[in-house]
Amino acid sequence: MTRVLVVDDEPGLRQSLGLLLADAGYEILAESDGRRALERATVELFDIILCDVRMPELDGLEFLRAYQARGGQALVIMMSAYGGEEAALAAMKEGAYDYLPKPFRPDEVVLTLRKAEERERLGNTIATLKAQLDTGPERRAVVAESAAMKAALEIVGRVAAHKTTVLITGESGTGKEVIAQAVHRASPRSSAPFVAINCAAIPDALLESEVFGHVRGAFTGASSDKVGLVEQADGGTLFLDEIGELPLALQVKLLRVLQEGEVRRVGDHRVRRVDVRVLAATARDLAAEVAAGRFRDDLFYRLNVVAVHLPPLAERPADIAPLARHVAAQLTRRFGRPVTLSPAALAWLEAQPWPGNVRELAHAIERAAVLGDREMLEPADLASRSTRDAAERPATAVSLREAVEAAERDAIRAALTAASGNRRAAAAQLGVSLRTLFYKMERLGVE
Repeated sequence: MTRVLVVDDEPGLRQSLGLLLADAGYEILAESDGRRALERATVELFDIILCDVRMPELDGLEFLRAYQARGGQALVIMMSAYGGEEAALAAMKEGAYDYLPKPFRPDEVVLTLRKAEERERLGNTIATLKAQLDTGPERRAVVAESAAMKAALEIVGRVAAHKTTVLITGESGTGKEVIAQAVHRASPRSSAPFVAINCAAIPDALLESEVFGHVRGAFTGASSDKVGLVEQADGGTLFLDEIGELPLALQVKLLRVLQEGEVRRVGDHRVRRVDVRVLAATARDLAAEVAAGRFRDDLFYRLNVVAVHLPPLAERPADIAPLARHVAAQLTRRFGRPVTLSPAALAWLEAQPWPGNVRELAHAIERAAVLGDREMLEPADLASRSTRDAAERPATAVSLREAVEAAERDAIRAALTAASGNRRAAAAQLGVSLRTLFYKMERLGVE
């Protein structure tokens, strides 16, 4: 699904464009303030930006210049009222894709966006080849509809321009690396390397050599010099995932990188200067690890300059449906065929606990898309989402009919909760008639 950001200080226009473009199949987000829109467009991924020319604080032309200076890739379409055409044309000279004169007809807006999409499709082959050759991090969108994720993005916007160390905390699968990539993309280092190290995934025996490098002859098997990951990140960003798993001996060496900007390869006497911005993430309580003597307090204080906490997905249900739609759009591009989710499927997803967080949600949708044989996924397609649940299910597993009924029951309950008990609104959300909803509620025993 194409993501569109509407930037306009007129609430009526934002609302009407949102309804029009949502009906046309676009995913719409809106901002009333140019500066806030710039921060959001820098850390999130959008395909098209509709931006008004005349706005307080930061006008459309200033927005365009700042957005392009930060490496923004979305197609920017300017909107201008009578008398603003000159500014809109000036924006096109500076890289805007097109402009829409106000007032505009609904079909004009949709046609302009369709043309922009066609331009993007023409460049898909080149973009795909470029992506295959790109050694940088995968550009993943930050989906932020919940208050918690919006607060996290606000911190990202404030801290990105500085070399300040950021500690990102949260359960596994909550999106800590996505936030780290957003910090990197919004920083002046965005064109330099982003190097991610999972401290829990590399065996202890290899960790020091992988992170800090070694010289020839440093140990058995060291037949040549090796540049460590810290040096590979020179000039860019070093992301240390699961920093709580780093052995104490290596914590000392990391502290030297942070304090002095120096690294020493294994077996080398020379100290090498490095310029890296360090971001760290952990699912552990590092303060408790310090108290237990498993993590150095000086390193903890050095890392914990700015903290960003990501709550589990169960505590931010407002993000579930947007995340699910985003995953479906990604799968559509990957598979080359449409993958969508019905209202009932979205309601069912919102009713699940998701102990594996965003990662589990994404895997569940992908599994259903791979194993299913239809374009639009329904609750029944997602019901057997977890291989862990399947492994734990007893030999006397429920029948397919029972699984479908359970999924429908969950979806109806979730829709009724979201609609505050309004059955007509719940039926509309589920995409069924009110009569069908009554019938199913009676048959499935839903109060």
